[in-house]
Amino acid sequence: MMTLLPQVLLVTGAVAWGLGWLPLHHFANVGLVGMPLVLLVYGLLSLIALPVLWRERHAWAAQRNGLLAIAICGGGATAALVTALATGDVVRVMLLFYLAPVWGVLGGWLLLGERLTALRIGALLVAMLGIALTLGVSRELIRPLSGNDWLALAAGLGFSLNNLATRAADRVPLASKTLAPFVGSALIAAVLCPLLGDYPPPLSLTLSWQIGLMALGWLLSMAAVQYGVSHIEAGRAAVLVVFELVAAVLSSAWFGSQAITSHEWLGAALVTFAALIASWPERPALTVIRSPSL
Repeated sequence: MMTLLPQVLLVTGAVAWGLGWLPLHHFANVGLVGMPLVLLVYGLLSLIALPVLWRERHAWAAQRNGLLAIAICGGGATAALVTALATGDVVRVMLLFYLAPVWGVLGGWLLLGERLTALRIGALLVAMLGIALTLGVSRELIRPLSGNDWLALAAGLGFSLNNLATRAADRVPLASKTLAPFVGSALIAAVLCPLLGDYPPPLSLTLSWQIGLMALGWLLSMAAVQYGVSHIEAGRAAVLVVFELVAAVLSSAWFGSQAITSHEWLGAALVTFAALIASWPERPALTVIRSPSL
């Protein structure tokens, strides 16, 4: 049973992420959307994150720039994704965001000097084809992207940069890496709310406990995924995390008002396949041992 626990927790957390658009749409319907929602939810989570970051400050001090990059990139990605999912088309947003593993391949090649293999180049091409099918290919090539589409793309890019910073900051404790994006999201929202003139509405008792419940669910799902990824091999983790995309697409088809077309299903399959290829660990090269000459 203990061997199954990391996999069960990883799938559970990934499915919770895939269903995360449901409470976001609920809050949007009552007028709480975008940066005000990010400020409330992640400001609440920051109350948990800040004491942990302070307690581990001596451990991450030598790589504080790396932790800052994690907070900015991860926090920005979260803020953009939460905003896009609250008001955008769930399938389009999730598929555009799910290009994150592909951006990670390019970022690892450009920034960390990782090898760009033929298999991963193929993943890039498959992902581009999947996105083209999802967005709709016409005589005008691809119809113009909406604001939510750009937010989803930015979220995927920010998430991939967060992963690169996480790998580079190898001496930063796992808890600090996990919680720093919460603080980053809250700070970004705190800066943008006055700039955009968009502030949280007055909170009723019902809305307050719903925000608290969402923050708790976000924290538990994050902890479940982090535990699962930390205790099983990367290849299997990449397969199981695809449950996030599957849960989002199926729940959107079930609860959404618009049917998912055949080209969107095909695009989803191609993007999922490309993400698996991009995330799959490379097979180590075999060492050839030559027999001594007689």
